[in-house]
Amino acid sequence: MSGSSPQTSAHLDPVEREARHWLMRFAAGNADRAELETFKQWSARDPAHAEAFARACRLWDALGPAGEVAAAQPRRAIAVSPLMRRRAFLGGALAASAAAAAYLAVKPPLGLWPSLPELRADYRTGVGEQRSVALADGPLVELNTRTSIVVAAVASGAAHMELISGEAAVSIAPDKARAVEVVAGGGRVVATDSTFNLRCDGDTVIATCLSGAIEVRHGGRSAQLYAQQQVTYSSNGLGPVTVIDPAMVTAWQEGFLVFHSTPLAEAVAEINRYRSGRIILTNAALGRRLFNARFRIKNIDGIVTQIQEAFGVSVTTLPHGIVLLG
Repeated sequence: MSGSSPQTSAHLDPVEREARHWLMRFAAGNADRAELETFKQWSARDPAHAEAFARACRLWDALGPAGEVAAAQPRRAIAVSPLMRRRAFLGGALAASAAAAAYLAVKPPLGLWPSLPELRADYRTGVGEQRSVALADGPLVELNTRTSIVVAAVASGAAHMELISGEAAVSIAPDKARAVEVVAGGGRVVATDSTFNLRCDGDTVIATCLSGAIEVRHGGRSAQLYAQQQVTYSSNGLGPVTVIDPAMVTAWQEGFLVFHSTPLAEAVAEINRYRSGRIILTNAALGRRLFNARFRIKNIDGIVTQIQEAFGVSVTTLPHGIVLLG
């Protein structure tokens, strides 16, 4: 049959093929300790092995949802699970390179460069960076790591801000008469004389009232929040109002991360927001174990040692800040 065809795993460089094989084992979350030890030996045998695995990790993170972008193109629909889609790529069978490139512009792998929405931000923080922004005749906004905002004024006279991604704490002084409106992930928060915390991860937004009162609007519904109350909204709609411990929500402003009986998989996802590269759990059961810790964000890499000591796990350190725990 003439013409070119997608590269299959059989035609990959042997080292690249081995690296992708290891990544598939770890992504499935069922690699045992013996396999992890074998991987460590393979990785240490040649620097090219560790580099190949790091490349595979970056591509896995970047191109997993590429098929969803491609699905928007007019073609015959095929039901494919995310794992199957990633298997196709890691085997070299991803044909939708244009869709992949479009996805990379929206969500760069491991945050290696700003996404297109982030490039239009008026204020943006990098990995592990935090900063305070005093808006003209408006609120004080504290930006957490990997946070981007756009600031504008609207005809109503309200201070207007869009949280593109990340997390921000907004404080409105009592002497500021005009309202503050913050848009995030398809919804908005309207407030006066209050403080609140807003976190945007993709289409999921968590709004927390710390003092005063705020109104959260999404999808034609709204919720009134008072101090120590929180609500989440996403493509699934506006969730119920819950009572929370504000100290947990605002710990980042004090320079701390705090975990109380948090599944390790969730804790690692949070830790990854504050560091370059990626910590990867190679064992699904390990990710379900509960983690308790309080540590300084500026000492973020020390948490790996703490996890190692708490759970007796093996640690493999690779280039580009990639750490395997299993």
